[in-house]
Amino acid sequence: MDRKTIDTFVESWGTMGMLWGVNRSIARIHALLVATEGPLSLDEIASRLDISRGNTSMSLRELRNWGVIRRINVSGDRRDFYESEPDVWRMFFLIFGERKRREFDPALRAVRKALRAAEASDRGGGTARDRLEQMEDLLSTMDRVMNRFLASEKTSRATLRFLSGTVGEDTT
Repeated sequence: MDRKTIDTFVESWGTMGMLWGVNRSIARIHALLVATEGPLSLDEIASRLDISRGNTSMSLRELRNWGVIRRINVSGDRRDFYESEPDVWRMFFLIFGERKRREFDPALRAVRKALRAAEASDRGGGTARDRLEQMEDLLSTMDRVMNRFLASEKTSRATLRFLSGTVGEDTT
């Protein structure tokens, strides 16, 4: 792929990442590794994206923690190199699980805590309490769906293919 196309993809992924609450540098580094043939070193990534080595290092650590990239050794070179998880479905699955853990789960806990407080202070009901009860019911339902989805990557792929109407197509 030519450099201009990769650069456009990197910037688009970075913008999308920001809209989803992901640090722009993290999203851009991820995109670069997804769109590049072969592994890249920290210095190559920093130079290509014009970001500091420190920012690059922290972003790579975060992406590794998410499991969407990995550090590898290149024979004859002492530097660490990085490459993207090759399976995009697996990458999505890992990101989805991490986002649920970091963002959705705390929100659900906060709604449940607010509902308990509303129940304790407002024994007779009320509009706010009713909304919190509905929100807790909705989020609890979504939580059960997400937990079932995250229980099996293989089953989740099949479920998404079924829901999208692409059953019978390649499910590797």
